Amino acid sequence: MTKNRVGNFFEDFRTGQSFKHGVPRTLSDGDRALYIGLTGSRSALSTAAPTAMSLGMPGAPLEDLLVFNVVFGKSVPDLSTNAVANLGYADMRFVAPVFAGDTISVESEVLGVKENSNGRSGVVYVRSIGRNQRSEPVLSYVRWVMIHKRDPGTKSPSNGGELPQLPNHVDAAQLSVPTFMHPESVAHATACNDLWENYSVDERIVHPGAMTINDSDHSIAARLYQNTARPHFDARTMASQPAGQRLVYGGHVMSVCRSLSYDGLENGLGIAAINGGSHVNPVFAGDTIRCATQVLESYELGESAVGALRLRMIGAKNIDSASEIVFPPRGTSRPEHSKQVVLDLDYTVLIPKQSKGDHK
Repeated sequence: MTKNRVGNFFEDFRTGQSFKHGVPRTLSDGDRALYIGLTGSRSALSTAAPTAMSLGMPGAPLEDLLVFNVVFGKSVPDLSTNAVANLGYADMRFVAPVFAGDTISVESEVLGVKENSNGRSGVVYVRSIGRNQRSEPVLSYVRWVMIHKRDPGTKSPSNGGELPQLPNHVDAAQLSVPTFMHPESVAHATACNDLWENYSVDERIVHPGAMTINDSDHSIAARLYQNTARPHFDARTMASQPAGQRLVYGGHVMSVCRSLSYDGLENGLGIAAINGGSHVNPVFAGDTIRCATQVLESYELGESAVGALRLRMIGAKNIDSASEIVFPPRGTSRPEHSKQVVLDLDYTVLIPKQSKGDHK
């Protein structure tokens, strides 16, 4: 018997293995306020209950990426305590909104494992699902993470097996779309008139803002998400690693970029899906983040009063303007980025269409 919580190493994972992660988390308006304080979020629905209620919601939902980061954090002790790096995401669907007072629990299933040729680590593919207190799914996603081996050089029994076949995007028919009443009225709250029809495929939006991530910011953020991964907290251990210092949690970088992207996407009603993404280069305290967005696809969503935009957001550090960001050609399987690029995220947002009266 042992009470040493050293976490799982690559050898401990098997395809089909399942985890029920502890501890369920009840989210509150305090979490919302702290998230705004750390990211600068200005989301119209998530920051004003009257705006959300005018569109037919029972109250202001919590930020999509706040929910994602909490779900992710719950999985860390079982899945990525001994991670080298979180490599990417796919097939992430935001199934239902989460409100203050909801309690989130998380479970994961191992989809596949593959030992690296260096014999020191391997990659584990998992699907994690977050559920509310009614056991209803609110978020589902796949991620793959590189994990240290306990015994470097020894052939792992986990090696082999089929790796999951992952879609390159979430199809429009699979998006969960709430029924909004007069969603175009959100423009009155944002004082911006750009709706679904005002965006064109291949259009690029250079977001003007920038945010320097302070040591205290990313430390508090990782605690807010209850992400216990050592690279974000243990300065002594990280001093002996190649990075030489603590890493900013990649999910927090996603949240900062999402907040910076508000300018130009003001009337977005939330993230419906994350199609794929990668943390291209590490972020450290003191780095300044900027981002730019490219419109990849535009989905009408039938008779719904909202449409969807598939977007590619690239975040970069320590550049003078987001106009310096270069978007690799679409469809490139392994895009080459500069050392300043930290995030390449493909995601889908819901955005109101013009009302029928606006077309007259």
